[in-house]
Amino acid sequence: MKGVILERPGGLEKLRLVEREDPGLPGPGEIRVRLRASSLNFHDYLVVTGKLPTEEGRIPMSDGAGFVEEVGQGVSEFSAGDLVVSCFFPLWQDGGPTMGDFGQVPGDGIDGYAREAVVAPASWFTRAPAGWTPKEAATLTTAALTAWRSLVVEGVLKAGDTVLVLGTGGVSIFALQIAKAMGARVIATSSSEAKLERLLSLGADQAINYRREPHWSKAVQRWTKGRGVDHVVEVGGPGTLDQSIRACRVGGQISLIGVLSGIAGEVRTALLMQRQIRLQGLVVGSRRHQIEMVRAMEATGIRPVIDRAFDLVDITDAFRYQESGKHFGKIALEF
Repeated sequence: MKGVILERPGGLEKLRLVEREDPGLPGPGEIRVRLRASSLNFHDYLVVTGKLPTEEGRIPMSDGAGFVEEVGQGVSEFSAGDLVVSCFFPLWQDGGPTMGDFGQVPGDGIDGYAREAVVAPASWFTRAPAGWTPKEAATLTTAALTAWRSLVVEGVLKAGDTVLVLGTGGVSIFALQIAKAMGARVIATSSSEAKLERLLSLGADQAINYRREPHWSKAVQRWTKGRGVDHVVEVGGPGTLDQSIRACRVGGQISLIGVLSGIAGEVRTALLMQRQIRLQGLVVGSRRHQIEMVRAMEATGIRPVIDRAFDLVDITDAFRYQESGKHFGKIALEF
């Protein structure tokens, strides 16, 4: 079985394609999945570049999608031939958050899905949306579920709300699509005029070039007639949080789901308090959230925006492309 491992110390030059022992047959409660695709996330990038330390020889990639080849004794949820997609937190099945670190996250604390086959508990996967390809399904585990939880689960999004999304990465594009599908208005930002045009073509109601307008919260406030937005999907972290607070309405919500600009910085606590804004940090979601999201994807007809797909053997090139920041939406791996 072919797979990719990360040698220590971390770095893209340390990714190696190797032959590994076949995982064998599933035991009770397990399924064997022939993996066909994965997709890149910023979290994966931090792992493979050594910014999030992991064990020597770790198989990277938290997202995995493929076809069930065989089911173990007692498994009734899946059958051979089903297209399934992995869960980011395999042990967080339902209810409120239970995981505060990445110790059980595939591709980080445990081996991930940059390999051809895996045997794992059936509860580590959910069904993929009907009619989707493995490449499409592999975008759901991290990016889509993060957007879904921030807007629908925690944000209780409703028709008529206004949502602000930052940039054109996987989470932001999914957030735009989910918000529009549920009847919300969307303001989107980018530093690229070409990407702003694509955001508008996807349904964004307003697009702001944050390079031309570094104080883009003022443009948000103008467009909302001084009210501000109901939800901010905040992927930047300390470099953008101040503007996000200023763009949010009194009593609105900011979902802090990314740290693209760093892991620490000042927070204008007085302004946050004065505006009575709910600032919530969150990391992906539970298996139950994923099941509900898959059902919603089928009902709304949302399909992922995939910029490029690379072969598994070209995983280093895929991460280099991610580094360039040229992508719009998701970058996929196909096996």
